[in-house]
Amino acid sequence: MIPCYLVPLCVSPQGLFEGRSLSTATDLLHVPAAVCRGLSRRFTMPLSRSLSMSSLSGVLPAWEEDDLPIEDLLLFEVAWEVTNKVGGIYTVIQTKAKITADEWGENYYMMGPYFEHNFKTQVEGCEPPNPAIRKAMDSLIHNGCQVHFGRWLIEGSPYVILFDIGSAAWNLDRWKGDLWQTCNIGLPYHDREANDSLILGSLIAWFFKELTDHLGDKPNVISHFHEWQAGPGLILSRSRKIPMATVFTTHATLLGRYLCAGNADFYNNLDKFSIDKEAGERQIYHRYCLERAAVHCAHVFTTVSQITAVEANHMLHRKPDVVTPNGLNVKKFSAMHEFQNLHSTKKTRIQEFVRGHFYGHLDFNLDKTLFFFIAGRYEFSNKGADIFLESLSRLNYLLRVHRNDVTVVVFFIMPAKTNNFNVESLKGQAVRKQLWDTAQTVKEKFGKKLYDALLKGQIPDMNSILDRDDFTIMKRAIYATQRHSLPPVTTHNMLDDSTDPILSNVRRIGLFNSRNDRVKIIFHPEFLSSTSPLLPMDYEDFVRGCHLGVFPSYYEPWGYTPGECTVMGIPSVTTNLSGFGCFMEEHISDPAAYGIYIVDRRFRSPEESCNQLTQFMFSFCQQSRRQRIIQRNRTERLSDLLDWRYLGRFYVHARRLALSRAFPDKFKMDNTAPLKTEGFRYPRPSSVPPSPSASLHSTPHHSDVEDDDEPYDEDEEAERDRLNIKAPFVLGSVPKGKKKQPGESGN
Repeated sequence: MIPCYLVPLCVSPQGLFEGRSLSTATDLLHVPAAVCRGLSRRFTMPLSRSLSMSSLSGVLPAWEEDDLPIEDLLLFEVAWEVTNKVGGIYTVIQTKAKITADEWGENYYMMGPYFEHNFKTQVEGCEPPNPAIRKAMDSLIHNGCQVHFGRWLIEGSPYVILFDIGSAAWNLDRWKGDLWQTCNIGLPYHDREANDSLILGSLIAWFFKELTDHLGDKPNVISHFHEWQAGPGLILSRSRKIPMATVFTTHATLLGRYLCAGNADFYNNLDKFSIDKEAGERQIYHRYCLERAAVHCAHVFTTVSQITAVEANHMLHRKPDVVTPNGLNVKKFSAMHEFQNLHSTKKTRIQEFVRGHFYGHLDFNLDKTLFFFIAGRYEFSNKGADIFLESLSRLNYLLRVHRNDVTVVVFFIMPAKTNNFNVESLKGQAVRKQLWDTAQTVKEKFGKKLYDALLKGQIPDMNSILDRDDFTIMKRAIYATQRHSLPPVTTHNMLDDSTDPILSNVRRIGLFNSRNDRVKIIFHPEFLSSTSPLLPMDYEDFVRGCHLGVFPSYYEPWGYTPGECTVMGIPSVTTNLSGFGCFMEEHISDPAAYGIYIVDRRFRSPEESCNQLTQFMFSFCQQSRRQRIIQRNRTERLSDLLDWRYLGRFYVHARRLALSRAFPDKFKMDNTAPLKTEGFRYPRPSSVPPSPSASLHSTPHHSDVEDDDEPYDEDEEAERDRLNIKAPFVLGSVPKGKKKQPGESGN
């Protein structure tokens, strides 16, 4: 077996950047590692905007939309998560499919691994519309490899080509040899994921060779590869000089995830890590080699955010050509108040759960209770659960000291190892339901007697309407709500209760849901489902019912969770170390006024970041109900920024750039021209101070009476936003005749 940890990674972007031939790019795979590191230092560049959201004014470089002859092109998108939900990349390719399919029609295909269950439940089998694709598939099938074709049953219904890895596994040793001969990368036998990615990549490269042989010079092929699992297909295709344009997107660097999971001081030491050594110590050097080789072999390299672009520049030694932010399919309501009504409806369902969970200790006013939540993979430090818990402890102290009548119930929705629901949690919901049934029974009896009395023209004697049995039933129901223990922190029985990071920190900060605590914690170690007997809500419904999503992540290349909150009109907390936070910070003058609170975790100490997060949450708790409604309206209006109809343009630009580099004679584009950064930003709303907290009363105890004379008109403000987003100006400067508003920073 080839010892993978001795394999030098030897690739450079120089050949690709200078438009060299395919053979030159392939030869670069054999440059010594020391030379490669020297070259990478020469190409190190400071953080720049690359292609930013500011280009949404339509100022995309060079080509007009109609100049790309889509009818003479075929677009293939390759990812391990096509029809196969594993993580966030599935969300990216699934939500982006509609706008891509609308643009490319029957010339757009997705490629990935075949899994029988996924195919049967998500794909409608059919015949390929293109004869060349049918012939390429037949070539593989006649050589003993199974290939499946159909339409993926999602929005856009894109065609999918799925390769059965198991049917081709007998070629693994031969293909490992091919990979070694091509670029000196060896894969260990025990890494099944890497071996499977090589089988998939070899099948894809084989398919592309057959396809381009059948197609000839026309139509040209563009192939877009996502993440390192798709990397072998790109490496082998380029090494075999297959004539096609290639794009590679990394959604997070492999080594970055591992380093942050190990609690490394990642961003302060980006330029100090010994990359080869760190990858070798974590036994992922071969995977890192595949990722880095794919990055340097691609005609165009993209990543999802500016913060990940900086990371990729250090970890993979190539600066991304284009930043392609992640979007969502935004569905607007016909009336502004509709999503507010949804919030109210879903909040009521959460309140019912809280009534059951805290039975016997329900001494707080649910109408003055706010619901915060954090959700995602259970990466305690990466997702910021550590700083969140510490901030909740400080928030609890502030609310108690100021005798604030607001209660905060915080949900942790993170999957962990459990063996079943907590008996006490189930009992709480049963007690709540029994109490509700008792109240309904007594109410019906009371209503009937009251109705009969009124029909007779009498004012009923209240003492005679309810008899002794009714009072007995009600007393029994009240006694049933008594409990001698505190409401549970977790809804499930945890397998590793004593070592679980969240529960260990809850014990440290002492938030046990006692009567004196103004902050209550509920840890739900399972993803939400509408079929759950405990909290029967889908994630989307749950988010709509909450008041604030808190995601103070340390490592978050993009961050779909705060984006989903924004689209649903729910304010959220993010950080300037997440792609989403950087994106919003760059394109909104005062994010907090629009319900996007950005914690500084890049340039502040953990203590300072924790205090900042505490202050954000405390300020939010001080808002009146009307202020929260106004803020939700503003937050929901930001959803246009996250719509694929806009963000999909960056993928369009990446494909065009790849075509111009792969086929310079056919597709002309000035690759050296600086990208224009003229565009538009959401200004601070004119009717409010820079932050909602600044408009609060000077004392913690403010009146429940709303300030009806507050100078605010929702329609007028929405129209102002629409006008401002159309008015282009250069980021970082002020147009002639325009004064900078308070809170508007220069980028």
